[in-house]
Amino acid sequence: MKKIFNAAFSYMIIGVLAGLFYREFTKANDFPEGDFTQLSVVHTHLLTLGFIVLLIVLVLDKVFGLSGSKLFSWFFWIYNVGIILTVGMMVWHGSLTVLGQESNAMIAGIAGLGHIALSVSLVLFFLSLRKAIVADKAVTETTARSIAD
Repeated sequence: MKKIFNAAFSYMIIGVLAGLFYREFTKANDFPEGDFTQLSVVHTHLLTLGFIVLLIVLVLDKVFGLSGSKLFSWFFWIYNVGIILTVGMMVWHGSLTVLGQESNAMIAGIAGLGHIALSVSLVLFFLSLRKAIVADKAVTETTARSIAD
Protein backbone atom coordinates (compact mmCIF):
# COMPACT_ATOMS: atom_id res chain seq x y z
CA MET A 1 0.00 0.00 0.00
CA LYS A 2 2.86 2.36 0.71
CA LYS A 3 4.07 2.07 -2.91
CA ILE A 4 0.63 3.02 -4.20
CA PHE A 5 0.40 5.99 -1.83
CA ASN A 6 3.90 7.20 -2.74
CA ALA A 7 3.20 6.87 -6.45
CA ALA A 8 -0.12 8.75 -6.15
CA PHE A 9 1.54 11.51 -4.14
CA SER A 10 4.40 11.75 -6.66
CA TYR A 11 1.98 12.03 -9.58
CA MET A 12 0.08 14.75 -7.75
CA ILE A 13 3.27 16.80 -7.31
CA ILE A 14 4.46 16.15 -10.88
CA GLY A 15 0.97 16.96 -12.22
CA VAL A 16 0.91 20.34 -10.50
CA LEU A 17 4.46 21.07 -11.70
CA ALA A 18 3.45 20.07 -15.26
CA GLY A 19 0.73 22.72 -15.19
CA LEU A 20 3.26 25.29 -14.03
CA PHE A 21 5.71 24.18 -16.74
CA TYR A 22 3.02 24.51 -19.42
CA ARG A 23 2.13 28.03 -18.34
CA GLU A 24 5.69 29.27 -18.04
CA PHE A 25 7.11 27.48 -21.10
CA THR A 26 4.38 28.75 -23.42
CA LYS A 27 4.72 32.26 -21.98
CA ALA A 28 8.51 32.27 -22.34
CA ASN A 29 8.21 31.17 -25.98
CA ASP A 30 5.36 33.56 -26.86
CA PHE A 31 3.11 30.67 -27.82
CA PRO A 32 -0.36 31.95 -28.83
CA GLU A 33 -2.85 31.38 -26.00
CA GLY A 34 -5.60 29.92 -28.18
CA ASP A 35 -3.39 27.40 -30.01
CA PHE A 36 -3.36 23.79 -28.84
CA THR A 37 -0.33 21.98 -27.57
CA GLN A 38 -0.28 18.63 -25.80
CA LEU A 39 1.48 20.38 -22.94
CA SER A 40 -1.91 21.83 -21.99
CA VAL A 41 -3.26 18.41 -21.04
CA VAL A 42 -0.19 16.81 -19.46
CA HIS A 43 -1.14 18.00 -15.98
CA THR A 44 -4.67 16.63 -16.27
CA HIS A 45 -3.36 13.27 -17.48
CA LEU A 46 -0.94 13.07 -14.55
CA LEU A 47 -3.53 14.16 -12.01
CA THR A 48 -6.21 11.83 -13.35
CA LEU A 49 -4.26 8.70 -14.35
CA GLY A 50 -1.57 9.03 -11.72
CA PHE A 51 -3.12 10.71 -8.72
CA ILE A 52 -6.87 10.01 -8.77
CA VAL A 53 -6.78 6.50 -10.27
CA LEU A 54 -4.05 5.40 -7.86
CA LEU A 55 -6.00 6.81 -4.91
CA ILE A 56 -8.95 4.66 -5.98
CA VAL A 57 -6.60 1.68 -6.36
CA LEU A 58 -5.30 2.41 -2.85
CA VAL A 59 -8.81 2.22 -1.42
CA LEU A 60 -9.51 -1.03 -3.28
CA ASP A 61 -6.22 -2.43 -2.01
CA LYS A 62 -7.20 -1.51 1.54
CA VAL A 63 -10.54 -3.31 1.16
CA PHE A 64 -9.41 -6.38 -0.79
CA GLY A 65 -5.67 -6.66 -0.10
CA LEU A 66 -4.78 -6.56 -3.78
CA SER A 67 -1.12 -5.67 -3.41
CA GLY A 68 -0.23 -9.13 -2.15
CA SER A 69 -0.79 -10.79 -5.53
CA LYS A 70 1.57 -11.21 -8.47
CA LEU A 71 -1.08 -9.92 -10.88
CA PHE A 72 -1.33 -6.71 -8.92
CA SER A 73 2.42 -6.26 -8.91
CA TRP A 74 2.47 -6.64 -12.71
CA PHE A 75 -0.39 -4.14 -12.97
CA PHE A 76 1.38 -1.59 -10.79
CA TRP A 77 4.68 -1.58 -12.66
CA ILE A 78 3.21 -1.79 -16.17
CA TYR A 79 0.71 0.95 -15.31
CA ASN A 80 3.47 3.27 -14.15
CA VAL A 81 5.58 2.54 -17.24
CA GLY A 82 2.50 3.31 -19.37
CA ILE A 83 1.92 6.65 -17.66
CA ILE A 84 5.57 7.64 -17.92
CA LEU A 85 5.82 6.72 -21.62
CA THR A 86 2.54 8.39 -22.52
CA VAL A 87 3.14 11.58 -20.56
CA GLY A 88 6.78 11.77 -21.58
CA MET A 89 5.82 11.71 -25.25
CA MET A 90 3.10 14.30 -24.63
CA VAL A 91 5.71 16.61 -23.08
CA TRP A 92 8.13 16.01 -25.93
CA HIS A 93 5.50 16.51 -28.63
CA GLY A 94 3.97 19.52 -26.89
CA SER A 95 7.37 21.14 -26.40
CA LEU A 96 8.15 20.71 -30.08
CA THR A 97 4.81 22.34 -30.94
CA VAL A 98 5.55 25.33 -28.72
CA LEU A 99 9.02 25.67 -30.27
CA GLY A 100 7.49 25.57 -33.77
CA GLN A 101 9.08 22.25 -34.72
CA GLU A 102 7.52 19.18 -36.28
CA SER A 103 6.85 15.99 -34.36
CA ASN A 104 7.65 12.61 -35.87
CA ALA A 105 6.34 9.06 -36.09
CA MET A 106 8.72 7.83 -33.39
CA ILE A 107 7.06 10.03 -30.77
CA ALA A 108 3.63 8.78 -31.83
CA GLY A 109 4.85 5.18 -31.77
CA ILE A 110 6.31 5.43 -28.27
CA ALA A 111 3.14 7.16 -27.06
CA GLY A 112 1.20 4.27 -28.58
CA LEU A 113 3.33 1.82 -26.61
CA GLY A 114 2.49 3.79 -23.48
CA HIS A 115 -1.21 3.50 -24.25
CA ILE A 116 -0.85 -0.22 -24.88
CA ALA A 117 0.93 -0.62 -21.54
CA LEU A 118 -1.89 1.28 -19.81
CA SER A 119 -4.48 -0.97 -21.45
CA VAL A 120 -2.66 -4.18 -20.55
CA SER A 121 -2.17 -2.99 -16.99
CA LEU A 122 -5.87 -2.22 -16.57
CA VAL A 123 -6.74 -5.74 -17.71
CA LEU A 124 -4.27 -7.07 -15.13
CA PHE A 125 -5.83 -4.83 -12.49
CA PHE A 126 -9.33 -6.15 -13.18
CA LEU A 127 -8.07 -9.74 -13.15
CA SER A 128 -6.42 -9.07 -9.79
CA LEU A 129 -9.55 -7.36 -8.46
CA ARG A 130 -11.79 -10.19 -9.68
CA LYS A 131 -9.57 -12.77 -8.01
CA ALA A 132 -9.67 -10.83 -4.73
CA ILE A 133 -13.46 -10.40 -4.87
CA VAL A 134 -14.00 -14.11 -5.54
CA ALA A 135 -11.65 -15.02 -2.67
CA ASP A 136 -13.39 -12.52 -0.37
CA LYS A 137 -16.80 -13.95 -1.29
CA ALA A 138 -15.60 -17.49 -0.50
CA VAL A 139 -14.28 -16.37 2.90
CA THR A 140 -17.53 -14.55 3.66
CA GLU A 141 -19.64 -17.60 2.74
CA THR A 142 -17.44 -19.91 4.84
CA THR A 143 -17.67 -17.57 7.80
CA ALA A 144 -21.45 -17.33 7.43
CA ARG A 145 -21.75 -21.13 7.37
CA SER A 146 -19.56 -21.43 10.47
CA ILE A 147 -21.70 -18.93 12.35
CA ALA A 148 -24.91 -20.67 11.23
CA ASP A 149 -23.66 -24.06 12.48
